[in-house]
Amino acid sequence: MIQKYIIAGALLCATVSIKAQEVVLKGKELFGNLEARHIGPALMSGRIIDLANHPTNSRILYAGAAGGGVWKSTDGGATFAPIFDEHAQSIGAITVDPNDPDNTIWVGTGEIWTRNSVSVGDGLYVTKDGGANWKKVGFDKSERISSITINPSNSNEIYVGVLGALWGDSEERGIYKTTDGGKNWEKILYIDQTTGAGDLVMDPQNPDVLYASMWEFRRTAWGFNSGGPNSALYKTTDGGKTWNKIHNGFPEGNLGRIAVAVAPSDPKIVYAVVESKKDKGLYKSEDYGKSWKLLNGDFGLVVRPFYFSRIVVDPKNPDILVKGGLNGSISRDGGKTFKNLGAMHSDIHDIIFDINNSDRMYVGTDGGVYRSWDGGATLDMVDNLPLSQFYHISVDNEEPYNVYGGLQDNGSWYGPSSSPGGIEARDWTRVGVGDGFRVLRHPTKQIIYSEMQGAQNLWRYDIAKNQTKNVKPLKVKGKADLRFNWNAPIAISEHQPDRLYIGSQFLHVSEDQGDNWKIISPDLTTNDPAKQDKESGGISKDKSGAETHTTIFTIAESPLDEKTIWVGTDDGNVQITTDGGKNWTNVVENVPNLPKNTWVYHIEASVHNEGTAYAVFDGHNNNDMNPYVYKTTDYGQSWKSLVTDDIIGFARNIQEDYENEDILYLGTEFGLFITIDGGKNWSRFTNNMPATAVHFIDLQKKTNDLVLGTHGRGVIIIDDISPLRQINQATLNKDVHFFDTKPYVVTEEGGFGGGSTELQFVGANPSSSAQIIYYLKKRHTFGKMTLSIEDMAGNEIVSLTPGKSKGINIVDWNFRTKGPKVAAGKTLTFGGFTAPRAPAGSYKAVLSKGKNRYETTIEIKNDPNSIVTESERAQQQKIAKALFDDMEELAYLVYRIDEIIKTAEELKKNDPKAEKITSAVVSKLNDLKKTLVVTTGDNYVNEAEPELREKLSELYAEVANQFETPSAGQLENKAILEAQLDKALVTFKTIQEKEVDKLEKYLAKNEKPAVTYKDKAAFLK
Repeated sequence: MIQKYIIAGALLCATVSIKAQEVVLKGKELFGNLEARHIGPALMSGRIIDLANHPTNSRILYAGAAGGGVWKSTDGGATFAPIFDEHAQSIGAITVDPNDPDNTIWVGTGEIWTRNSVSVGDGLYVTKDGGANWKKVGFDKSERISSITINPSNSNEIYVGVLGALWGDSEERGIYKTTDGGKNWEKILYIDQTTGAGDLVMDPQNPDVLYASMWEFRRTAWGFNSGGPNSALYKTTDGGKTWNKIHNGFPEGNLGRIAVAVAPSDPKIVYAVVESKKDKGLYKSEDYGKSWKLLNGDFGLVVRPFYFSRIVVDPKNPDILVKGGLNGSISRDGGKTFKNLGAMHSDIHDIIFDINNSDRMYVGTDGGVYRSWDGGATLDMVDNLPLSQFYHISVDNEEPYNVYGGLQDNGSWYGPSSSPGGIEARDWTRVGVGDGFRVLRHPTKQIIYSEMQGAQNLWRYDIAKNQTKNVKPLKVKGKADLRFNWNAPIAISEHQPDRLYIGSQFLHVSEDQGDNWKIISPDLTTNDPAKQDKESGGISKDKSGAETHTTIFTIAESPLDEKTIWVGTDDGNVQITTDGGKNWTNVVENVPNLPKNTWVYHIEASVHNEGTAYAVFDGHNNNDMNPYVYKTTDYGQSWKSLVTDDIIGFARNIQEDYENEDILYLGTEFGLFITIDGGKNWSRFTNNMPATAVHFIDLQKKTNDLVLGTHGRGVIIIDDISPLRQINQATLNKDVHFFDTKPYVVTEEGGFGGGSTELQFVGANPSSSAQIIYYLKKRHTFGKMTLSIEDMAGNEIVSLTPGKSKGINIVDWNFRTKGPKVAAGKTLTFGGFTAPRAPAGSYKAVLSKGKNRYETTIEIKNDPNSIVTESERAQQQKIAKALFDDMEELAYLVYRIDEIIKTAEELKKNDPKAEKITSAVVSKLNDLKKTLVVTTGDNYVNEAEPELREKLSELYAEVANQFETPSAGQLENKAILEAQLDKALVTFKTIQEKEVDKLEKYLAKNEKPAVTYKDKAAFLK
């Protein structure tokens, strides 16, 4: 019995020991230097929420985006750079501290123009070093911060206006004040859980006087309500201790959103745009808000107050004011009359005037930032802000593959994943207008499907013929009117390439690319009439179709069985058919711990098992910010949650890895999360990946690229995620592990890019090099570590700089070997920097850490599309090698000349008797050297005539960089230059036998150090 207990105890210890050895890596420890690249586009940019400028330096300004973070310009708005990538990318307000404008900037997160697709924020941030580092200072549950106002005489006194939650009640709303620079906050104005601070402005001449616009509002998935009895405009004259409504002259009854602005040059003048049922429009006060007068009710001033509620007054002229709106309105007579701003993207959200010149303006729109130099008459778009807001993306199988997607208010597009010189604006092609959503490429034909909001159009675009047809399904006799979501789902069958699906409340299928449709389901939604056809908007009617509810939102045909189709609805149903639509089962009741009617945002049918699928539910429009991610392996009969505390933000999309079912990629409101163990542990990917909303994920099967459609930072690609597939406990417990890589192809195609200007965004291309990918269990900190490429015989051909980070390291090798030794001269010869390409074949990558050596094999292949024959390739390599040797022969010759001259000149300096001998040597050798290398001039305007080195290096570079056999002209040029080199060697030998020989005898006779130099092998080493 005692023996049994001993055995059991030993087994228990063994189990504990095994568990203790399990390695779990998180974040950068897992991903190492696997890095995302941004391809934009920027030609249609994205929604700008707030603009702010430096109070004394007109070159510095800031732009806050709906989902793309904070961007800073130091050149007057010509270009911008991101400074807020690690934090929530939805921005509500930016304020520069007037007392420390070079260093202190405050940012409130959470978009305040409350359309149904807005992102959320997570609090208030401050930087004390101009944006290099940020610190959160509270308001974690604020969701949306509309205003930040700082006392111009006291940076410790700050007011914050919290608009608050869009989709539910919140006690975080109201006006807050700090008197200690943000350490402590006091709520100084609060109405109720439904009424937030829409605007907060300070009298520029009296910091105790503030105006606060309080707004009662609520959005649901099927409607919006703006206004109520609690909407009001308040004023304080004692720094927020007491507040009073200032409605004298305002409309009677309930009010909605109120925009307010104080004229900086004359603060007794206050403007307000009031949302009301009657007498809505622009009101003006000329007595600090004591009384108001209605001046103007133009459509441009009152349209969509929830979306356009910003008034800006010229800092020097109180009669010039601008109002955000559909086109933007400007008045130059104190608000009596308005005209539209100049041509630019519609939907104007913010405007700022240049601090020195009011004719210079900056405008934030749904399409990015615009600049004007003539008071808004004409405008120029800033071309380098890649803030595109994708709802959906997809990829094709072209080489390079294309990325397709639809954008918020910016149509539908496709563009290449790589392009010569980088991915430029001109590389993108428009395939839709309006709000773009799903864009799909036909698997086998030159056909693209795209749609615009609410399936108003479903286009079938023939690329080759440049023809477009609307193939949207129409109402069927005897059936109900069709309800399409604003973001209506379409899907292409993986089994029948001409088969196309679209969802209304029914599932529609076409077997002929949309020419004919049939309905293959009953109404798959809850069909709740309370969530249909309701008046939306509240005080201001706003029924655009964006609130159409009880609709199908996601469709997933199983890639393993065409009769198995999953459908998810925006009102919470998960429907499945296993017989091609004849029978349907709602399996959402089987999902544990899921609040009822939670939006089914995405269903992913597994490529590994027929009964397996993943479902992502989004409850944020029920004011539920929790992520819901589930997996079923039995056709929805049971579900398992994959959510852990590692996931931040509500989830929107999931992508299953095609090869390793334990690897999943999850997009949330705050970025990308990856699991390599089936959901037990998730890691946030942050390598050049901002905390932006990831709305859709696709995986390109040929390249293994993870392609992300973000709602604020365009398309982001992580190239070749295949190393993640090879990570397991065996790998993680090794000190060093090399990942298997596919053969690398030396691409021979070329082309010209680089047509963009310095002010335009250009998307990054993927690496065209071979990559040595390895895992380090620990970061290398002490001792020598080297990485080299060797041929299979063990000869080193090039040395590389190793990555030393814990986790995955990726080192590029550009297929080049060591470059030639180049003759020294007065100037550089750029051809001499060219290294020969390694021929196709197998090579060893060798990592040395101290006494330990680790190696892996890399295979290089020639381009399969090459027009170069093997014999031509061999000839090119032979001639390149000969010219390489010529370069080094010349280098060794010049080296010897220099060493002899150095010895002779040293002797001449110390021994006047030797002048005749040394002068002869130096003169002869310098005459020779002048024919070999450039000995005068510089690398720019004082350019000397090329000598042998320059001519030889230019020819060498041409031949080494090309793939085809050298031309007759190149071969003839080679013969000419080699003849010159041979002649120079003969001349040098003659000088050696005469002048140098006399020098050497003199040195020996006078017991002085002899002429010495390295032998050729030592010199070239």
